[in-house]
Amino acid sequence: MNITPIFLIAPAFIMACSSPTKVSLSLRQDNRLLLAAGELTDQSIILQCRFNATDTLVNHDLPGLTGEGYFQVSSDTTFTDPIQTASLNADESNDYIIRKYISGLIPDQKYYYRVIARLSEEDSDVASSTGFFTTFPAESDIRQVKFATSTGFNYEKFYGIARPANGGQGLLMAEVASAYDQQRGFEAFETVKQLQPDFFVANGDVVYYDSPNENSSFYARTKKEMQAKWHRYFSLPRNREMMLQVPVYYLKDDHDYRFNDCDTTIQKKELPTHQDGVEVFREETPVVDLEDPSAKTYRTVRAGKLLQVWFGEGRDYRSPNLMEDGPDKTLWGQEQIEWLKTSLLESNAVYKLLISPTPMIGPDDAYKKDNHANFGGFQHERQMFLEWLKENGFLNKNFYLICGDRHWQYHSIHPEGFEEFSSGAFVDQNSRPGRVPGDPESTDPEALLEVPYIQTEGKNSGGFLMVRVDTINDQPEISFTYYNTRGKELYSVTKEAVAN
Repeated sequence: MNITPIFLIAPAFIMACSSPTKVSLSLRQDNRLLLAAGELTDQSIILQCRFNATDTLVNHDLPGLTGEGYFQVSSDTTFTDPIQTASLNADESNDYIIRKYISGLIPDQKYYYRVIARLSEEDSDVASSTGFFTTFPAESDIRQVKFATSTGFNYEKFYGIARPANGGQGLLMAEVASAYDQQRGFEAFETVKQLQPDFFVANGDVVYYDSPNENSSFYARTKKEMQAKWHRYFSLPRNREMMLQVPVYYLKDDHDYRFNDCDTTIQKKELPTHQDGVEVFREETPVVDLEDPSAKTYRTVRAGKLLQVWFGEGRDYRSPNLMEDGPDKTLWGQEQIEWLKTSLLESNAVYKLLISPTPMIGPDDAYKKDNHANFGGFQHERQMFLEWLKENGFLNKNFYLICGDRHWQYHSIHPEGFEEFSSGAFVDQNSRPGRVPGDPESTDPEALLEVPYIQTEGKNSGGFLMVRVDTINDQPEISFTYYNTRGKELYSVTKEAVAN
């Protein structure tokens, strides 16, 4: 039996998002134009807009609307003399999405952006809501930079569509969201927006193609059904409002690539192919420049003198999960590994963070073979990488790991000295207690890891990790702070920079 979330039958006014700035009075604002911004740098950004036929879901989807439009970017709210793109077409071939890579921006500058569109059913131009962002400081400049990150944005569990009959890993750890929260969407989006980070990292499992089960109409088997999952996610009012103020970097993991613990080779009947998973992610999220078909989904970004972040791609290039672990088995692929090593050595940023959709240190469940921490998974590649890091001095180069995938927050320290921060799940309903060192069902049965913080039975919740870099009395420092969905601080640690 499928349970229809209250949000899906909510009236149109629920979807209307108040713009943070006023759109020109000569243009009518149309809330069916759904904005997103991603891949922020000190001089560029990728802007995206989907043209929707309605601002409320119809049969659990947002039908697209043909039209054409162009982006405007300005340093003032009046858009008096904006950067303006050429007109772009939105139609079924691109899932009614227009996207443009905007370059030539000024570092450390606040910008406003919007879309001016002519819709197929309109006689005159309309405008989207207005969003804003601030470019990163130049590479040699210092200012505070902070960002939030999380994983496991399980729409179906939040709305009570996925309620397992039995216990186990899929058990809901919290009640279905309240009627108000079902109308507004995930609580943590509002919390993130209130904390005003410079950007947000949606670190994999952003949508779940394989949720709740194969007998459900919510189970995505076709590209159209995969697209609908993204439409539902982007339509959430709190998400729409956050995206107008916070650029997002999207990474994918198993559930928003194909299905649970999948690789490039396993194929189930009537499920997305490897190519489907790659193409839909690139189509639906503002990650790659559409005019650059060779653009990679692994990349790095510099945010001033203090911070450089690397984003890993964990699905597109991996060996089969069930392949025997050893030197020929890879999660990242050789090209990505060489790029990662080269770019790490080239970096002179004070803090260096590798964000991966899956864990490297753990502890994790012992039965899995999906990531670098798992027995029989990709531990050989993990060990080779950690040894390379150590040999090249990264224990003294302010290098840290951040991971998604796991449904609990933790801070763990490998015996080699490298530290990993797991963001945990974004929604309460997708959280669970973590595996602790010494647990015979964990990847650390001998309790070799040091774990200063972990969510355990009765203390788990959804939420996110906030990372901040700054200088205090001319001393660079980085802080890692965990919050629950409502903004309660759960754990925080601050690290002063080691000179390098």
